[in-house]
Amino acid sequence: MLKNNMRITVFAFCALVVLSSPVCLRAQVEKALYPNMAPLDQYLISDEQAEISLARSAAPASIANESEVMVLRQDGYATAVKGSNGFVCIVERSWAKASDDSDFWNPKIRAPICFNAPAARTFLPIFLMKTKLVLTGKTKAEVAATTASALDKGELPALEPGAMCYMMSKQQYLSERDKNWHPHVMFYVAGDAAKSWGADADDSPLIAANDPEERVTVFMLMVARWSDGTLGPSMVQ
Repeated sequence: MLKNNMRITVFAFCALVVLSSPVCLRAQVEKALYPNMAPLDQYLISDEQAEISLARSAAPASIANESEVMVLRQDGYATAVKGSNGFVCIVERSWAKASDDSDFWNPKIRAPICFNAPAARTFLPIFLMKTKLVLTGKTKAEVAATTASALDKGELPALEPGAMCYMMSKQQYLSERDKNWHPHVMFYVAGDAAKSWGADADDSPLIAANDPEERVTVFMLMVARWSDGTLGPSMVQ
């Protein structure tokens, strides 16, 4: 009888966890999907012109068409198209995420993003450095530790005021959960700055994500349309 009661108690607890924390359980499953880096070819885009087009889809054509475009090659990102407006468009891969993210090694991630000049000078270098580390075979822990060391020593530039980017590509594949989430723009602020911007407050349009590894707060503002002018997903809950 005692064993039966224990079994019922455990079952009830598990059912409660399933009902109340589906995201947590889903994250555990996803974590097991990508425990290590896949072969490099799975992260590369064989058609460089296709990667250029995908990168440019991050922002409206009035911005993207005059932007520098970088593409991922065997030895890291390289400039494929020179720009004239200070923006830099690239397609981020999975290691743009934090080292504890379940999608860190997901080879399907394609995140077109277009940085303005301050972000290109002072935030993009973090991702470019992480890419070099990944391509030399570093582990997630080593990537995080080296990034922290480079920030501590001033080997990476301090974030400039006004750093922001566009992420408005209809072709974005941001994660297993949010393949093409919403068209949005993002603003970068040093440190943990969510409260000072009023982000995540009731009725605030700003979403904040503190990124302690890169030492910034990322503010996300959803917009109504993709970069091609078509309507994005409804924001009505």
